[in-house]
Amino acid sequence: MSAAAPFRAAVERWDIEAISGLLAEDVVFHSPVTFHPYVGREDVTTLLGLVARTFTNFRYTDELTVDGAEALVFRANVGDRELEGIDLLRFNEDGLIEDFTVFVRPLSGLVPFAQAMGEKVTAAGLQSSRS
Repeated sequence: MSAAAPFRAAVERWDIEAISGLLAEDVVFHSPVTFHPYVGREDVTTLLGLVARTFTNFRYTDELTVDGAEALVFRANVGDRELEGIDLLRFNEDGLIEDFTVFVRPLSGLVPFAQAMGEKVTAAGLQSSRS
């Protein structure tokens, strides 16, 4: 079983509590729409909960493994736009996600996602590490 399998299963159910339990306390989340990362389990959990309310028709399509990292390829919709992305996960010695980077394309899907998330992130009071 891949290191990312429990995370993938939790995301496919949008089980935010299970997702949170797979994140290191000091996890670093690199967003596709902010220059500076979000740091810490609590903020990243909140952020992923907002993503769950923004995406529709979310599904993982592929899984790639390299030394020390796993990539989960996904497709989702934001409104009438389909986007494709990658969740790049790096794990600590305890098997928890310590570094999480999201890549999204195309720009025509990323822009409405960024707009929708920007409003939700502001309302939730979240700030990246250098906001």
